[in-house]
Amino acid sequence: MGAITIRNLPDDLIDRMKETAAAHNRSMEQEVRELLERNYAPREEVLDRVRERWQELPETTPEETDHWRDEGRP
Repeated sequence: MGAITIRNLPDDLIDRMKETAAAHNRSMEQEVRELLERNYAPREEVLDRVRERWQELPETTPEETDHWRDEGRP
């Protein structure tokens, strides 16, 4: 496993990271690791998350889409 060091982080950022980590019952290090893993996930994992969210959206008809597009236009 690799390691990184990040220098010169603003104190307020560190405070926010600590608060968020505590809210998730994690150490700050684990919180940052989770953020990095989520934001730099493998492509297929990201696509799977998008597909899951897409299925949760309500279905719309072309007529509804046209109505929303035209709403408020002269």
